[in-house]
Amino acid sequence: MANLTLEMGTAELAALLHFYADSGVGDLCEDMPVDRFVQSAEILQSRARTRQQTATGAPVAAGQPSGHAPSQPAASAGRKAAPQPIAPAPQASQLTIPGEAAFEDARRLAAGAQSIPELRAALDGFTGCNLRHSAKTLVFADGNPDADVMFIGEAPGREEDIQGAPFVGRAGQLFDRMLEAIGLDRDHAYVTNMIPWRPPGNRTPAVHEIELCRPFIERHIALAQPKIVVMLGNIASKSLLGSDKGILSLRGTWMDYTAGLEPIPALPTLHPAYLLRNPVQKRLAWADLLSLQVRLDRLKTG
Repeated sequence: MANLTLEMGTAELAALLHFYADSGVGDLCEDMPVDRFVQSAEILQSRARTRQQTATGAPVAAGQPSGHAPSQPAASAGRKAAPQPIAPAPQASQLTIPGEAAFEDARRLAAGAQSIPELRAALDGFTGCNLRHSAKTLVFADGNPDADVMFIGEAPGREEDIQGAPFVGRAGQLFDRMLEAIGLDRDHAYVTNMIPWRPPGNRTPAVHEIELCRPFIERHIALAQPKIVVMLGNIASKSLLGSDKGILSLRGTWMDYTAGLEPIPALPTLHPAYLLRNPVQKRLAWADLLSLQVRLDRLKTG
């Protein structure tokens, strides 16, 4: 943070502070110190007591040491507790992976769309992705499709699935404040996601789900013809830029998106949902926003 602020002018620093305030950052420290080691030990002890209670069927006193089981009547001392069934954790391999016909259908439908409304209709009729069967709505796009800049996120969350529009939950509110910090709004930006249907439980999209939706997002970019593409987060950045690097390595570096006939300047940056979980990284997102603002200003001046 120190190196970043040393390079800023007064106006830029003031804008950064306003951005933090608008994003909900108040106090940088808690009022009282918290011993996380003590918290962790208490959590472990609580889990051990719960396991003992489940295994023996007897309550465990809160103050009882976790290493000693409670005393039992002599009649039951020789009996072993019945094993408790454990539900198997869901594995990625349990996902239904469609056959090649589904991938061919996705490519055919995407290529056949000659306009953005036709692309939305094609997605609406595509049944090859399992996500559409668990999601409530198709979350296609928001904003101005004629805007100079197109933002591409990962996948809809709960609120987006309910409302049918991208970036309308808590992350969307932060995203709007990020746009406002550099003089943008949804009338001057186009917003969409790599995946148009919400994954169950907001899980990370599977590889085959990303590949099934890739023809549609690539066609979406080709039809919108933005002058700049901003990839928000790991999924969009790694998939569209063909990189195996993580977002913290990619972010802030201007690259070329090359899936179309002409390369488009592309900026990978941090997803607003990630910033809500890691607010200290907002300084990195702010640096990326300033870089985007400079590029957009150049477009306006020719």
